[in-house]
Amino acid sequence: MNDPFPPSAWEQRFERVIEIVPYITLAASLVFSLASPDQPEGGIPRTLALTALALAWILGAHTLLPAALRGRRVVVTVHFVGVLATAALLAFHDPIFLIYCISGFFLAANFAPSTWTFAAVAATSFVLYGSTLDWAQATIQLIAFYLAIIALQTVAIGGGSIAGIKIEDRQRKYRKAVNDLQTAMEENADLHAQLLTQAHQAGILDERQRMAREIHDTLAQGLTGIITQLRAAQRVEDSDTHVELALNLAQDSLTEARRSASALQPHQLEDAHLPEAMTTLARNWSQSTGVDLHVEVTGDRVPLSPAIEVTLFRVAQEALANVAKHAGATRAGLTLSYTGTVVLLDIRDNGTGIHNPNGKGFGLSSMRQRLRGVGGSLEIESTPGEGTAVSATVPALQGNPQ
Repeated sequence: MNDPFPPSAWEQRFERVIEIVPYITLAASLVFSLASPDQPEGGIPRTLALTALALAWILGAHTLLPAALRGRRVVVTVHFVGVLATAALLAFHDPIFLIYCISGFFLAANFAPSTWTFAAVAATSFVLYGSTLDWAQATIQLIAFYLAIIALQTVAIGGGSIAGIKIEDRQRKYRKAVNDLQTAMEENADLHAQLLTQAHQAGILDERQRMAREIHDTLAQGLTGIITQLRAAQRVEDSDTHVELALNLAQDSLTEARRSASALQPHQLEDAHLPEAMTTLARNWSQSTGVDLHVEVTGDRVPLSPAIEVTLFRVAQEALANVAKHAGATRAGLTLSYTGTVVLLDIRDNGTGIHNPNGKGFGLSSMRQRLRGVGGSLEIESTPGEGTAVSATVPALQGNPQ
């Protein structure tokens, strides 16, 4: 598993420095010691033996161990204690090996950011200053001075090590947060592109459905009316009235086709609001079908938004077309009710009724889709042989008065 907070380049370099500092300080101390002209009798062999012991400890307790073991707290502690002990022996033998004692400050960083870092720094300071102090001549003031220096050094070096670790840790977390943010932004960009593609496809589908509804509500119904009038003309000798109605329907259908292509509202709504348009629709429908249609408008009339008015008009158009084609009715009624928060459209007939009011025919589906598009709903109640009642409900979203 990858480390979520990988070490920075600075940390990696510092870790390599900690690895080689004991070797460098030990080698430097040995060179200075051997170069000193004041060597007691047997001093050089003792120096070499103690140095070999210190080197063997560094190698055996740390360098030659597997990497998985070197990072364990017990191994780190044993290694540190051994280095400090051999440094003390060498320093008491020859004070020049105080250079080797300095490696204890570097090794104390292995304990960070725990409080053991302060203990490691304090122990190194005691060895460093204790080996230089002439305990036989030491006074209380001198010992207190050394203790004060050790305390300040412990706080400074130990606190600096811990602060450095914590700062680096925060920087790693910050870098990871930035990387996560960049990854999230890239994922969001991909998601945004997918949403745009889906929205484009949905827009194409909606436009196809809109055009299908427009064709059904205008051309198909107009052609049905034309066919009805022409068939009626074939059955009577005086066919002028039916032919004239057919021509009017053809003209209206052509006009609606042009307006649908331009995505405009029905021409009945172009210069009038919904109640007037409904009255015109009802009059024309009654003339073309011969069915008595009663229109009633209740409530305080308010100008509705174009989308609401077009939806109700098209629903009324489709419902009346269904009455003409399927109901076999002799009477029908259309009621438009303004109730304040909603507008109701009810169309009733005394025809044969609908055997399946929840059917999936194109006309019923078209009405439901239109109403859902403006936040409305459609209910159909029908009893075979007793007629049908279609009720549409839409929110009374007001538009600008004409």
